[in-house]
Amino acid sequence: MSSGRSVLVTGATGFLGKALVARLTAAGHRVRMLGRSAPGPDLLAHGEFVQADLAERAAVKRALAGVDVLYHLAGMVSFDPADGPAMYRLHVAGTRGLLEEVRARGGLERMVLASTSGTTAVSRTERTATEEDLAPVEVVGRWPYYLSKIYEEKLVLEFAGKHALPVVVLNPSLLLGPGDDRLSSTWTVMKFLQRDLPAMPNGGLSFVDVRDAAEAFVAALDRGELGGKHLMGVNMSMSEFFERLERISGVPAPRLRLPSKVNVAGAKLLEKLAEARGREPALDAASVEIAEHWFWVDSRKAERELGFAPRDPQETLQDTVLDLLSRMPEKQWPGTKGRLASLRRG
Repeated sequence: MSSGRSVLVTGATGFLGKALVARLTAAGHRVRMLGRSAPGPDLLAHGEFVQADLAERAAVKRALAGVDVLYHLAGMVSFDPADGPAMYRLHVAGTRGLLEEVRARGGLERMVLASTSGTTAVSRTERTATEEDLAPVEVVGRWPYYLSKIYEEKLVLEFAGKHALPVVVLNPSLLLGPGDDRLSSTWTVMKFLQRDLPAMPNGGLSFVDVRDAAEAFVAALDRGELGGKHLMGVNMSMSEFFERLERISGVPAPRLRLPSKVNVAGAKLLEKLAEARGREPALDAASVEIAEHWFWVDSRKAERELGFAPRDPQETLQDTVLDLLSRMPEKQWPGTKGRLASLRRG
């Protein structure tokens, strides 16, 4: 891999952004970062930081000056329909403005887009998706996060084709592992630890360790199919996923198993009851409905093109649990405290 490149990372303060920035600087690249949130000192140690929104075109222009490679990671994850407009502004309008600035300055060697497996791999029935599958617009139409990411991906690929911009799209599945300060991705595990899951979901998920995803993104500096997508993830049924978490934490997995329609209907009822009481539901209905779908991916292209090599999923799950526990006083730990304490010491 070539070294010494000047790189801009948008969304640098996010879960994946922080992991990527650390690896880019370790590889000898000069990193500039763009983000809406103020960075911590650990992140500032890796390079120059521009605190701005993508809508601030003057700041975006300054951030792009002199860079060779653009990593576009800026994003927002929410399944609340009320957040739909904000996600469209960021993922679609913000990305369009970024692309216009890229075109105006010219000379960019490569752009790497952080998309999601949800632009391809969402199914009502058990199946494994590949990069050739069509966007599941009909399935995800009620979930603005996935829909806005589909539009963002389409926008970037069409722009790249029209303006000869070398673009590589990476599609990691659910990001797990240590370091998710905002619980933007690991909230699923936190909900399990808090015993907020009333029944076992019937779907299947795919997840990727954030550290493995970051390595694949570094590889995309020089590798990957230009104009192509790259799915990444380890596939498990929801039952296997939560049963593994039970063995790690001692928190019992949900024993209640109901048909998908009953799970979704029950979640909607509980959501309305919580709303009537002026409370937030322990688990929103959209998340329950999503968990009744299948997100399995075929990662062979990413393995071939980017050297993607997922670690043992048990390591990922254990490190995720331990990282989440590190944010709580030990007296508040769920599950089998002796087991968790021994894991933490180890």
